[in-house]
Amino acid sequence: MEMAPSLNVLGEPLESCGTEPMTGWYRDGCCNTDAGDAGSHTICAVVSREFLDHQANIGNNLGTPSPQFGFPGLNPGDRWCVTAANWLRSHMDGAAAAVVLASTHERALEIVPIEILRMYAVDVPVDATGLDGPSTSEDGPSAPQ
Repeated sequence: MEMAPSLNVLGEPLESCGTEPMTGWYRDGCCNTDAGDAGSHTICAVVSREFLDHQANIGNNLGTPSPQFGFPGLNPGDRWCVTAANWLRSHMDGAAAAVVLASTHERALEIVPIEILRMYAVDVPVDATGLDGPSTSEDGPSAPQ
């Protein structure tokens, strides 16, 4: 199948999402897509613990390695091309991951409006380990005040 033109949601050339672990429908580091990508793996997400837990709860366990598919399992801070529908569901359920707009394929806009993606837009920091959710004390998260 022929690959769709590689433009991002900003109308610019699609940038790499992540290579450690190697992501993408084509496992080329980018959120490229084609007609065979029924899930539309087009959103470059910077995953958090909350997002990973949500995905597992809806049957999309991204945290567990699946060596038979060459999938290492994800950790908070990893960048991964996720399906637009599952990302939108996480948004509706209050658990959306941050999004790298420059690395999110324009076809994501067929499922998720740009206004929603912009709400979660981030520039990916060199050290993304702080993206695993709010810090908690030894007694657990503090109650809202």
